[in-house]
Amino acid sequence: MKRRDLERKLRERGWTLVRHGGRHDVWSNADGTKSECLPRHAEINEHLAQAILKRTET
Repeated sequence: MKRRDLERKLRERGWTLVRHGGRHDVWSNADGTKSECLPRHAEINEHLAQAILKRTET
């Protein structure tokens, strides 16, 4: 899955970019109770992308 597609899905769920790390970006949900790290690669492994989407369900 392309990173931009995964980021688009996170934004649709109300998640926002908190900061850029060295090799990962940190995203947080609207109320700030959960955070998720996304690797900064152009292509993200499909299994990893699905796991991230599963963890970010509200």
